[in-house]
Amino acid sequence: MTEAAQRRVDSSEDRSEEGFSGLPDFGDSIDPATFEQILEMDDDEEERDFSRSIVYGFFEQAEGTFKKMESNIAKGDLASLSSLGHFLKGSSATLGLTKVKDSCEKIQNYGAHKDASGTVDEPDDTTCLNRIKHTLADVRMEYMEVEKVLKRFYNDSV
Repeated sequence: MTEAAQRRVDSSEDRSEEGFSGLPDFGDSIDPATFEQILEMDDDEEERDFSRSIVYGFFEQAEGTFKKMESNIAKGDLASLSSLGHFLKGSSATLGLTKVKDSCEKIQNYGAHKDASGTVDEPDDTTCLNRIKHTLADVRMEYMEVEKVLKRFYNDSV
């Protein structure tokens, strides 16, 4: 067996009924491989102080960004909404929060006068703002879902 094949076998043995490398099943909201990379930086696997600080920092960042998005929707500032979507997309991608990341990318695209995929131009500001409003409602729900799952993971009250 080649070395690469042995690594794949060893990696598959790390998986358990709980999920990737002993993580609980996060469903499709959190990419376990990405989140595992954050957890690997913890000095103490019981306390998980490092990863906890990153996750809770994201919670604060997301809440603040959602408020800024609401304010910029009221102002009709699509450029700022695109920038805020891009910002939160990057933060959520770092933690592996796939649904949040995908919705933030849509906000980024709508704010840049594009469709959800970012490939087709949408010149109408009102259409873009309405799409952002709907997507912001979706991303808030997705965020609440991952917040609850992650707080449970860290054994904190939900």
